[in-house]
Amino acid sequence: MKLEGTTDIAAPRERVWAAFLDPAVLAVAMPGCDQLEAIGPGQYRAILKVGVGAIKGTFEGKVHLSDLDPPNRYHMAVEGKGGPGFVRGQAAMELSDVEGGTRVHYSADVQVGGLIASVGQRMLGGVSKLMLDQFFAKMTEILAAQP
Repeated sequence: MKLEGTTDIAAPRERVWAAFLDPAVLAVAMPGCDQLEAIGPGQYRAILKVGVGAIKGTFEGKVHLSDLDPPNRYHMAVEGKGGPGFVRGQAAMELSDVEGGTRVHYSADVQVGGLIASVGQRMLGGVSKLMLDQFFAKMTEILAAQP
């Protein structure tokens, strides 16, 4: 499943960049995140509770950031598994200045398997888009509250 989009955040690029790399901020902004901890440079362990339709469960996984070009772009690899199945993905994030803040462009390719894949691509795509929208809305709210 491919996901791509752009969102604008009303904060300077350096602050957006710092927030995207801060485990405490990410844990608050990511829907369903129970825990996110740094386990090494650019590496995190995550526990997420996610539901798609009637299928709900807890995923435990790892996030690895690479190709960091502060404060412009980075790549992210995600891998997780749990009762409902597994998820693996790659994403690229690119930040640029726009009037009034920062434009974030993301492009991701995600694979899911197991029980969670049985809900179908259309529903998975809709839930994924909803979770991304919630993440960016919360990130915008967090950055707006910072001085």
